[in-house]
Amino acid sequence: MKRIVVFAAIFCVSASSAQLNPDSIYTGFVLHERRVQFDHYMRNTTINETCSLPVDSTTEDRYESACWAISQFMIQSKEVENGFAKLFARYDSLAYSTKRAFLEAVYGVYPNQYTQAIQNLIGKESIPKLFAMQALYLYRNNASAQTGQQLQNQLQQKFPGYDTVPILQELQRYLSKHDAFIQQDIPPVKDLFVQQQTLQQKIIYSFQRWNRDYPGLAIVQNADGHFARDAGGKLVVIQQLARSASNLPYFITNGNSPQGIYRILGTAIDHNNFIGPTPTLQMIMPFEDDSLYWHQSFDSTKDGLANYNNLLPQSWQKYAPLTESFYAGKVGRTEIIAHGATIDPNYFKGKPYYPLIPTLGCLCAREDWNIFNGKFLHSEQFNLVNTFLATPGTTGYLIVVNVDNEQKPVTRAEIEQMVQQFEQK
Repeated sequence: MKRIVVFAAIFCVSASSAQLNPDSIYTGFVLHERRVQFDHYMRNTTINETCSLPVDSTTEDRYESACWAISQFMIQSKEVENGFAKLFARYDSLAYSTKRAFLEAVYGVYPNQYTQAIQNLIGKESIPKLFAMQALYLYRNNASAQTGQQLQNQLQQKFPGYDTVPILQELQRYLSKHDAFIQQDIPPVKDLFVQQQTLQQKIIYSFQRWNRDYPGLAIVQNADGHFARDAGGKLVVIQQLARSASNLPYFITNGNSPQGIYRILGTAIDHNNFIGPTPTLQMIMPFEDDSLYWHQSFDSTKDGLANYNNLLPQSWQKYAPLTESFYAGKVGRTEIIAHGATIDPNYFKGKPYYPLIPTLGCLCAREDWNIFNGKFLHSEQFNLVNTFLATPGTTGYLIVVNVDNEQKPVTRAEIEQMVQQFEQK
């Protein structure tokens, strides 16, 4: 989901009134009748009816909307496959935005079935982002060194100046180094916690797996260096999903949340029905708005990456995976925030992240809604924002770190061990 408000519309809660009132949060979008109506229209009109039509200039907009719905709600059906067959057949005549929505839906919903069809497209693709999406589809289905090298050769032959195009630079890096990055151990996490005192800002750490099918956990380190705890002294741990619906990599629009450092600008209420009324944390990456991101910490004698690395402790400055947010911003990704969600989790039943909701690339905390009165039953997002606002200040940083590639959710025990190692220093 996207950040709808502009920076000027962000509101910040003063320290004297920081705690939010859960009783004030309501949305009719989660009510049972509304969910039934939405599902009926989305499946029967947005998707099925559209996919029964020919693809031409009068229906292409409908197909683009259908692809966005198919991708977000992960709809698989004979009707969808029929529509995809028509889109593949008419691909050359489609507008760029339709091609992108279509490729995103194929990547996210049918990860294995269209390898040959994508292979047929990539040889004649001339648009860098679309080429990247096709290459990533093929690489995922055969992530061998040989396939990676073949795709890199194709990239270099098709785009001789690829090393001047940010998205192609990242594609080349991904194809050549992704597997090695996954196997690499992260530097000591306690060094990040110590570095917080250099920054003297509140920091949220979102610890994730490389496989974003598995939810992560977030914790808050206050400006004084102490970690947020509840009234009983227990570490506050927030469940958070960093997986996008498409599951595309970090440098593709609507892909998974990039690892790295985000600047928190404050909180806001979003008017997107899918995000819902729970306050969000508004964040930016490098290149989105440098004056806001660097917060007067930019050293003009150094380049952007050196300034970015300067936010990290020495032990992390050469750990390349944590530069994902820097390069994602350079490629042009924007509007990655931390929010809740009102989408019915039953769309994702059976997935490893259920009942959390995949998004368009944001960090999404679990929310359980009462479908009869429009109030939340439990909101991890509410707890995250309230915890962040419990101490003075409404700005800071959020750092996303993939801790390893274990095929399971990040656990409280792992996080508590990290914090304990820091606190016993």
